[in-house]
Parts: sequence; C-alpha cells; structure tokens
Amino acid sequence: MLVKINRQSTPDSDSYWQSFRYDGPQHVTVSAILDVLNYTDDLFDVDGNVATRIRWECSCMQAVCGACAMIINGTPALACNTFADEVKGEELVLEPLSKFPVISDLIVDRSIIYENLKHAKAYLENFAVGKKRHHAQQYSTAKCLKCGLCLEVCPNYHPGAAFFGAVLANEGYLTASQSKSRKHPVIEEYKEHFGAGCSKALSCQSVCPAGIETITSILRMNRK
Repeated sequence: MLVKINRQSTPDSDSYWQSFRYDGPQHVTVSAILDVLNYTDDLFDVDGNVATRIRWECSCMQAVCGACAMIINGTPALACNTFADEVKGEELVLEPLSKFPVISDLIVDRSIIYENLKHAKAYLENFAVGKKRHHAQQYSTAKCLKCGLCLEVCPNYHPGAAFFGAVLANEGYLTASQSKSRKHPVIEEYKEHFGAGCSKALSCQSVCPAGIETITSILRMNRK
C-alpha cells in the first residue's frame, strides 16, 4: 500500500507531499501503519530518500482522546479508529486538519477550541444536579473529545469567525443544564456564537467519533 502524506516541517515552512510504502497487513488502523513506518531503523520514501520521522499525535489509541484527528482519504477521522482496508481509494492519503494552524506534519494547534469555550463562558461556577430527563444527553455531551472533526466538516465554521461551531452547542448545553443559575451567561453567548450562524447541516453530528447527538443539544439550547 502506498501511504501519501502532506508534510510540513514547521509552522512557517511550505508543505510538501511525500510517499511511503507499507507492506504489512491491510486490516489495521491508520495509526498502526504510522507506527510501523516510524519504528523502522531508517525511514525511506518511495524514491529511496532518507525521510524524517512522521510527526503525528496520539495518546489513548482507543478513540477517546481525539489527539489523532486528521484527514484520511479526504474524510476527517481519527487515525486510531479508521482501518486502512475500509477507506476509499488504492492509496492511503493523510493530511492535517485544514481549519487549524499546522505545527508539524499531521499535528495541528487546536487551542482555539478551548479559547472559544472560555470566551463563551462554557464553564460551571455553581453545580446543580439536573433533572433526570437531562442525564442521558448530559452524559453524551460530556464525551466530547475536542478533536476538531466537527469544525473541520462544518460549512459555517472558519478560523477567526464569530461562529464557534458544534463544540459550543454541546458544551453550552452541558454547562447550562448543570448550573444552579437558570440564566447562565453561556446561553447568551450561544445565541451570538452558534445560534446566529448554524445552518443545521448536521455534518458535525455525522462525523463525531463519540456519537454525540448534537441536534438534541441544539434543540434544548434553543429552548433555553
């Protein structure tokens, strides 16, 4: 299998494509293939040139941390949760997420997600146990990985824009539904930074590796 990677040495350098040959089993995850390539004594590309180790992020390797988010054959996904023999195409094409600054190779800076949540006041000051009917959705939204896949596929989210994307819908709901205050500040922030810009494409829900029902969060926040 040919593994084609869009690489970038530093945040300020130009990107370039480099291809590698993988000859192992096909029913393995993309993260496993990256490990195999990196763990060889010397890494060579398909042209026989010595290559630097492929830089990418990982932690849990079980689809619960979100660190390995990238674009795989044109589809945003987690490398640890995507099997090579299940993707479309004869090649395995890997790219960094396009809506975040590239740090190096497949590693991007997703700190804007947390900065936006802080700006929107999506944090608790006074916790209150919510009504039982909220528990299932609260549990679901609490599984958000902050991986950025929802923002990558969102047609309304653009870096630096006032629209913060599905992360705010879910985190805003989680915060508002657990707050002692009936009018938590995140509700007004939600109106400005999500409600005013969402077109309900719901691509965010389709791509979510945690399976969060974002539409439920949206409906309940709209009601608030």
